[in-house]
Amino acid sequence: MKKSSLLFLFPGQGAQYAGMGSDLHAQHEIVRHTYEEAVDTLGYDITHLSFADSEGKINLTRYTQPAILTHSVACLRLFSKLTDGQLLPTVTAGHSLGEYSALVAAGVLDFTSALRLVSTRGELMGAHGDGEMEALPLDLQASARLAEKHYCAIAACNLPDQTVVGGHASDLDNLARELTEIYPKKRSTRLKTEGAFHTYLMIEAAKRFRPVLEDTVFQITDIQVLSNYTGNLHESDSASIRSRLFLQLFHPVLWHQNLVSAIESGVTTVIEFGGGIGKGTTPAEKNPNIASIVKRAFRGAKRIPTYHAVINTGTLEQTLTALDSSAS
Repeated sequence: MKKSSLLFLFPGQGAQYAGMGSDLHAQHEIVRHTYEEAVDTLGYDITHLSFADSEGKINLTRYTQPAILTHSVACLRLFSKLTDGQLLPTVTAGHSLGEYSALVAAGVLDFTSALRLVSTRGELMGAHGDGEMEALPLDLQASARLAEKHYCAIAACNLPDQTVVGGHASDLDNLARELTEIYPKKRSTRLKTEGAFHTYLMIEAAKRFRPVLEDTVFQITDIQVLSNYTGNLHESDSASIRSRLFLQLFHPVLWHQNLVSAIESGVTTVIEFGGGIGKGTTPAEKNPNIASIVKRAFRGAKRIPTYHAVINTGTLEQTLTALDSSAS
């Protein structure tokens, strides 16, 4: 497999669950070391919080973000070790919080710096953010028309027919009612978040986050990273990266454009690291968080990239087997 063909992807908030990472932690020393590094950096036991979580803290933004980052990096490091560091991406991308994991994968941020950033980011978003979020089965233009009538804003463009908006709860209630009046067969979904992320209701959190970004070292490497804010590749400039991460907090995540940009860069293989979704409670029962969006986004491409994941023991083994077969 050529280096230029590989895209590493990372999920954002919503991919967390109690028990996340526990299977890999039990079997692999490099995963245990990653969690130990996270505990030392954060000053609290992110390992226990991720695995046991008797108090449900993993769903609080201040803990969710470092928990997902730690799991994502643990999966990435394990994969890298088991493939002897031979499979390096040319492009990395992550959804919202996942952009920080992508920056770690590219070597732009070290793990410790990324942990400090997302820990502070999560605290600020939880403490100074406001509102809620609603997923609409509509395109961007239709969603914007509806949102603007109800003091809401676009928060994410995940697919051409899947847009997330944010606003105060009462405004979202009115928006949802009008949606069913205009489109009787369509229904929106309220998302479980602590605020209207990536909208004007996060501006105060962003203002407080800016000095933390400015005090963090960003390295420029040969691996390119996609920006949620622009939808395209980050510029090879530390100040520009900081600015776009600041703006990302209160502007829409242009995720579909990120995936289109990845296709246009010539990506032929995609690997998603970290998190998991699904009704089951154990890591083995979880599925990759952004797999369906990725596959739908790539559906019309001239050459559809192959998709793999490393989120638990099962997907790790499947991915290693598949990549070994394709290389032979």
